[in-house]
Amino acid sequence: MWAIGSGIKAAQPGEVIAKRYLLIHSRVLLDTQPAVPPETPLEIPQTITPYLRLVSYGLHLPQVYGLLTPQPRHNKEIWLLEGVPIQATGNINTQGQLSPELTSVWKDASPVRQLNWLQQWASLWQPLSREGVASSLLKSDLVRVEGALLRLLELQPDQTPAPTLKQLGQLWSQLLEGASPVISEFCQQLCSQLTKGQIQTSEQLLALLAKGLFECRSWQSRTYKTLTRTDTGPGRSHNEDACYPPSGKLISSSRGKEALAMVCDGIGGQAGGEIASQLAIDTLRQQLKQLPAKLKVWHPTTLTLELEKAVCAANDSISQRNDHENRFDRQRMGTTLVMARTHAHEIYITHVGDSRIYWVSRHGCHQVTLDDDLASREVRLGYTLYRHALQQPTSGALVQALGMGSSTTLHPTVQRLVLDEDCLFLLCSDGLSDNDRVEQYWETEILPILDGQIDLKKAAERIIELANTKNGHDNVTVALIYCQVTPSQPSLPIQLSPPRIESLPTLETNKTLMLNVKSDQQPASTDEQKTALLTLNLMEEGDASGDQNPNYSASTFPEKTGRLLLGIFVLLVLGGVVVYLLSPVLSPKASGQINRFLSGVFSLGKGQQITRSKTPTQIPVTKAPPEQTPDSGTDPKPAALIKNQDIIRTVGPVQLLVKPEKQSILGRFTAGSVLQVIARKRYPQEETWWIRLRVCSPGTNKTDIPSDIPSDQMASPPKVGSSSVPLNSKQTKPSATLVSQGQEGWIREKDILPMMDRNFTPTSSQTSQCQKKTPPSSSPRPTQSP
Repeated sequence: MWAIGSGIKAAQPGEVIAKRYLLIHSRVLLDTQPAVPPETPLEIPQTITPYLRLVSYGLHLPQVYGLLTPQPRHNKEIWLLEGVPIQATGNINTQGQLSPELTSVWKDASPVRQLNWLQQWASLWQPLSREGVASSLLKSDLVRVEGALLRLLELQPDQTPAPTLKQLGQLWSQLLEGASPVISEFCQQLCSQLTKGQIQTSEQLLALLAKGLFECRSWQSRTYKTLTRTDTGPGRSHNEDACYPPSGKLISSSRGKEALAMVCDGIGGQAGGEIASQLAIDTLRQQLKQLPAKLKVWHPTTLTLELEKAVCAANDSISQRNDHENRFDRQRMGTTLVMARTHAHEIYITHVGDSRIYWVSRHGCHQVTLDDDLASREVRLGYTLYRHALQQPTSGALVQALGMGSSTTLHPTVQRLVLDEDCLFLLCSDGLSDNDRVEQYWETEILPILDGQIDLKKAAERIIELANTKNGHDNVTVALIYCQVTPSQPSLPIQLSPPRIESLPTLETNKTLMLNVKSDQQPASTDEQKTALLTLNLMEEGDASGDQNPNYSASTFPEKTGRLLLGIFVLLVLGGVVVYLLSPVLSPKASGQINRFLSGVFSLGKGQQITRSKTPTQIPVTKAPPEQTPDSGTDPKPAALIKNQDIIRTVGPVQLLVKPEKQSILGRFTAGSVLQVIARKRYPQEETWWIRLRVCSPGTNKTDIPSDIPSDQMASPPKVGSSSVPLNSKQTKPSATLVSQGQEGWIREKDILPMMDRNFTPTSSQTSQCQKKTPPSSSPRPTQSP
């Protein structure tokens, strides 16, 4: 680990700090008690937050391990970073040493490697600028390399004025002397364009570097070997995993041929898990067969969008089968997905869920994917440290998986890596990755493949055996892609042509490309909606698209602009829906239609959790009772958008009723109130749910409380027995009585939805508070309306 903070200066090499951390040298420490969770502060300081919000860039950036409490002679705090560029392999003299600075090994690198480093460097500019730490990229002593991988030692906050691309160009100019003759003119022109301000955005810079890398690809040739293995495991009676190629089959791809591997981990028990995983594999294979005809001209964005579209098609295949078999909530079958597909000089990594992909080279083993679970989301939003998030009971609950809902709410992650050295990619289900088994055994079980000491078949067998003996609680599936890179001298000497900014595609080209990619789909196709809503979702979370979809090299045009326009369009549409939803003349039928539409926006990933259940489930054949308690297993149609046990926070004042059948107002709560759903009810005469809420903590901002709430914003109870129920009946002005902690009341789902803070994720303390059934200190008397 690497220590930051002035408190470490007082420690001496060989000293054990806090009876736990051994100082090796400088700021490098060893945790002598790794099984014990490190200390985590209650509040995360602003200097540490960027590490958390940039967790998606784990290949390049360190993460915060924990806090060292200052000892008497250490009057300042010490923070520990993990995932830092420290050499893990080699002889005893190099282990534990920092990886070399890029500037020290630059002149000895191949032209492809040099451009690869520059591309990774540039890809970090936008996300680090957003978090106010881009100046870290301008300090050469922080920019380290591990083979092909560029990594930062730590992050440093920006000063005023903020760093610019001109400064980056000035720093890169110092590398021109050691640039390969093949790319020297290209690099010189690129630095000139940066320092003169001709390159104004990091997207433009990345586009030029991507084009240069593509032109240099002929200097290397690549061959691939792919093998998969799957096993039920000692703790299971059947196998819900699926993979491609078929288990045990070795596929060799010669020069010019692409490699493909997939691993899916089914969710839903014997009645569905294995069906969903195999259906995903079959659908993806069918979709990817169409790729060669669409990739006659290399374009990274084209392939990225095609891969996203293929994943959405697989999601829809499973989701449609769920709907056809009347599966709801936890009875829906689904699956995780990790997929690796090579193309030209790159490999494209796609994932949904918590199955993982690891990148193994002679320099180290790195996790490429970030789990789609609650622990990762807590970290990405800057709420807590990853090690602390893992201690929570629901940390492993998935926030998305294939088949659980509409593709409009699915956010597959696609990354691109340049292949310029021998390496191996391990795709695996959590039957292997749980308990950090890959991190513990990669040097003995996977690294020997690169040295020819063991073949893929034997390695896969040993990995399966390792998973079954060291874990054994789940099915285990692995896929291995072995990439061998050899120099390939072109038939004619080449020198990379200088970059031309005017050659970059315009925004109109961007739109045309996206339309061409989707030309074979129906209007308002699922993947088109997904792209738009993904942009909207990230804007709402204050999280740039790079965090959800971190690519090493951007497209050859600024695709964010096009997605931003789509996001604005969706905002307008949703705004119209909300206005229409609150209209006093809205009929119950229209309300039900809108609820079904909004289910694609407010459901998966916003409070709903996918719990892995490996027990057999049954297809429901009867409707659930009118009132749903937290123990209920199924929901009638239309599905409620807010689920039992959900914890929500409000952004405006809302009132609760004593009972849906009576026009008795319990009271109101203000903005910032935290509530938990404890029951649901639906009446046959109206297509909307009633939600029973418990007040965990009432809001404190009383300035947000109006003297009265307009009648068109108040929840009105249904008229039992009537065929038509007005959603906004006339009522008298309610009293200003506020509800207290522990009180419970009812409200229509459609009335609480517009008042929900969709960016809210409950903290552990808020969750604990909701679990306490604290009776209110004094209950206000219900106000009876005529």
